[in-house]
Amino acid sequence: MKVFGPEPEGKRKHTPVVEAPAKVKKGEWFDVKVVVGKDIAHPNTKEHWIAHISLWAGDFLVARADLEPEKAASEVIFKVKLEETTTLTAHAYCNLHGLWHSEEVTVEVEE
Repeated sequence: MKVFGPEPEGKRKHTPVVEAPAKVKKGEWFDVKVVVGKDIAHPNTKEHWIAHISLWAGDFLVARADLEPEKAASEVIFKVKLEETTTLTAHAYCNLHGLWHSEEVTVEVEE
């Protein structure tokens, strides 16, 4: 896992967590949830917030959600469909502490 930002205190507040099924059917939509601050809540103030969360399938940007401070929680659900087994990762950008990367999550695609 690559992490840009202060370590280790801020790691649990800033690292996005990808929640996805282990197996999905080829070409069918499924939910991928990305949560920033799953164990320790990340602040959501005008001074300190998660500005955006993006989901990646390999090197391909699948989706990105821009978040407004005090209006949107740092948690999103993306609808995704895959044609082959793929590694998903998420990035979260904190306005004060920069870009953070999730651990990789592999989703197996069945015919």
